[in-house]
Amino acid sequence: MMQQLVLDMGLATGPSLKNYCVGSNEPVVAHLKLWLGHAGTTRRSPVPSYLWGGNACGKTHLLQATRAALLALGASSGWLDAGVQVAPEFDESWSCVLMDDVHAFSTAQQQLAFNWFVHAQTLQIAVLASGSLPPADLRLRDDLRTRLGGGHVFALQALSEPERRAVLRQAADARGIALSDEVMDFMLTRFSRDLGSLMELLDLMDGYALQTRRAITIPLIKAMMDNS
Repeated sequence: MMQQLVLDMGLATGPSLKNYCVGSNEPVVAHLKLWLGHAGTTRRSPVPSYLWGGNACGKTHLLQATRAALLALGASSGWLDAGVQVAPEFDESWSCVLMDDVHAFSTAQQQLAFNWFVHAQTLQIAVLASGSLPPADLRLRDDLRTRLGGGHVFALQALSEPERRAVLRQAADARGIALSDEVMDFMLTRFSRDLGSLMELLDLMDGYALQTRRAITIPLIKAMMDNS
């Protein structure tokens, strides 16, 4: 049930650059904000960008946040990840091509990604991609791998344990929540350690505490899960 609760969270607010917990990744966030900041132009930089890092460093969050920001500006984008089985045809009106988890692309997906990359570069459309490894270490076809590493490359760092705790403490304080060390230890050991899921858990706990007029304690969290 704990796992299901975490899986059910995160739908209320979508990924954005604003709700991304930066940690040591300020350079990549600044880069994306600068690129997106050319809202009044149709000529954003076409130089590709590649983000890489391990689990829970926010690669997918940043790509989805960029997609959402473009949509808010009235711009469309192409999306391809390892779970996409039937992708749309390349659209020349796209402002950007987004490719997530390229390290897991199948042979067919690599062919499609290469074709999209060639079209994008021909039309001066940017490509933003992510993977678990630096470009040189990706086990992909050579022509795709070299293109992924041909522009801006950023190594993302996951938040450290102290940084996770500091962010949770700050978020709790902002909500007026008294979050004990015992409760925080419970959150970090019994639930997903992904910070986005932890922040959504904090929202759920806050709402349940207000509804039941109880302080946030481990018994309250267990009762919330039992009633979910």
